[in-house]
Amino acid sequence: MSPITAPEQPEWRVAQAPVAYPEALAAMEARAAAIGDAAAPELVWLLEHPPLYTAGTSARAEDLLDPRFPVYEAGRGGQYTYHGPGQRVAYLQLDLKARKPDLRAYVHALEEWVIRALARFQVTGERRAGRVGIWVERGGGREDKIAAIGVRVRRWVTLHGVAINVEPDLSHFTGIVPCGIRGHGVTSLVDLGLPVTTADLDVALRESFAEVFGPGTEMGRREGD
Repeated sequence: MSPITAPEQPEWRVAQAPVAYPEALAAMEARAAAIGDAAAPELVWLLEHPPLYTAGTSARAEDLLDPRFPVYEAGRGGQYTYHGPGQRVAYLQLDLKARKPDLRAYVHALEEWVIRALARFQVTGERRAGRVGIWVERGGGREDKIAAIGVRVRRWVTLHGVAINVEPDLSHFTGIVPCGIRGHGVTSLVDLGLPVTTADLDVALRESFAEVFGPGTEMGRREGD
């Protein structure tokens, strides 16, 4: 069978039902291997998980405050995070060899993708030095996290990605210290007073993806690939 030449834009897949975390990990691993072998195209997978916590490679035991939901070793960078209904998880399986083999640039591009998607709802998402994720100012010096980012790269193929809060149960985050960051809260699009659905966010993510990862961008496929 002839190798598949990856298109300029990856395949997009939207899960219609919550995906168990072990199933998602196995699917990502298999797809990453196929992409690395040029046997499958890149993939952006949009999904939700049932309520659970994941531990990154830097997770500290003291940051797991109340393991009320299953806890999984994720294999990605970072610390503890929560996934559950009302949160849009986007797993990206991109071939950085054919884009830009620079992990720092890739993480910056993920942040930019989320920021641009949020801007379509007039939400100003911002980076913060020393704090992973995307943050929203709430006034009075308060800043809340609206999106988490955690990645892994194998053979320059990416795994994991971003998690954006649309309308999750924010009390579920109290079982952990999210990403090991104390002294700040967590918010969502609905918590900010916006009547946004996951389907609305999916449209914004698709539109903004091309602006950050499409042809002609820093993280786009190089000419001739």
